[in-house]
Amino acid sequence: MSFDDTEDDVRVELMRELKTASQLQHAWVMQAWQDAPGLHPAAAMLLSDLAKNGEARPSELAKRRFVDLSVVSRQITQLSAAGLIDRRPAPEDGRATLVSVSEKGRTELANWRTNYLEFMEKALGGWDDERVTDLTARLAEMNTDLRRALGSAACLADTTK
Repeated sequence: MSFDDTEDDVRVELMRELKTASQLQHAWVMQAWQDAPGLHPAAAMLLSDLAKNGEARPSELAKRRFVDLSVVSRQITQLSAAGLIDRRPAPEDGRATLVSVSEKGRTELANWRTNYLEFMEKALGGWDDERVTDLTARLAEMNTDLRRALGSAACLADTTK
């Protein structure tokens, strides 16, 4: 298939739809967090990652989020200023820092989750659980194969756990 073919491969269409879904989710996140002064929505996603995966070093967070350490450092600064995370020295190396979600952060995430579930119910209310579960399983399988195809250690890490 040449570059100027008008009919794209179904895999290209899949990736376009996934990009659109990602952009729509990002739009929701931007809207949901617009009232959090000084807190970028990406920092909220980092907070969510911490809640799901537990305490971590900033370098580990950067690796999981596929971003530079400087990006995570800025997000940690925002989250800390808002009281949404706790920091403590790593026991094995006092120079390193471990970051975790604070109680205030857990409360904020619970509110955010409730709002997100309401949004998803509004958007996918006509979908039964089986349909949602099937799509989720297929996407998880696709993500595993994409990680394998990329081949880097960072991409092979399953960030959904």
